[in-house]
Amino acid sequence: MAAQTPIPSAAQPTAAVRSLPSYLLYGEQGGAASSERLHVETISSRSRLHDWEIQPHRHDTFFQILYMAQGQAEARLDSQVCPLRGPCAVCVPALVAHGFRFDPGVEGHVVTVQERHLASLLDAVPGLWARLAQPHWLALRGHGPAARSLGSAVATLAAEYANPQPWRALALDAALLQTMVSLARALPDDAPVPAAGAGRAADHLARYRALIDARFRLQPRVADLAAELGLTPTQLNRICQRVLGRSALALLHDRLMLEAQRQLTYTTLSIKRIGLDLGFTDAGYFTRFFQRLSGLAPGTWREQAQR
Repeated sequence: MAAQTPIPSAAQPTAAVRSLPSYLLYGEQGGAASSERLHVETISSRSRLHDWEIQPHRHDTFFQILYMAQGQAEARLDSQVCPLRGPCAVCVPALVAHGFRFDPGVEGHVVTVQERHLASLLDAVPGLWARLAQPHWLALRGHGPAARSLGSAVATLAAEYANPQPWRALALDAALLQTMVSLARALPDDAPVPAAGAGRAADHLARYRALIDARFRLQPRVADLAAELGLTPTQLNRICQRVLGRSALALLHDRLMLEAQRQLTYTTLSIKRIGLDLGFTDAGYFTRFFQRLSGLAPGTWREQAQR
């Protein structure tokens, strides 16, 4: 049976950089990969080129799955640290800051897929995408059914990717779906699952969150975003409360806070500069906003995250 172990908070972070880089694949700013919907490679093929350490970065439009069959590693997901021991899996949605430090000789694969394409494949099954669209790390019992199922699915996906036969795209989508189903089955029972009949509400919510991701730095009004979705603010709030138990404004504030925490943790940008980047014209207002939602001043958060 799969287990999702609580994530410890104490670890020595990788040195902060001026800004948090965004890649197509790690270390690649552009090129052929930008036109691929799916990329599969072994963990060692890229990490050995970087002395087995993948520095914190993120992907603007890609969802990643790391399946580690054996070996040990340490993963960082946003400000959290996860010790890994194979067999295990890590799900990294788009925009989530992540980095890895692997022991040499680790075995496994990294699957990188356009998040929009993946979501379209899973939309046919209500609740499946919502179950997987959050960062997760899973410890799998060595020879249990979850480890065997996921390991087999990833191996099939890697084999299809490396073997350009007729109808390859269809075969890759089928193998990718099997991989995602295996991941969803391995998640613990308390992973979020939308209520039955919430399909339309979940669709509105997904569109609202996409608007937030695109515009949160402009700090738009909830009423304007609701109107763009063809909803009233009251309807949008009702949907957010029903599916996530949060108000529409709280979701917008959550996204601002998440970006602020990422920048404080992984960059050396000044607090004033981070606030300006997030649409706060006054550094004091940004500090009060951050402290109200986190309970800590931005400087204190940064010290604790980097300690």
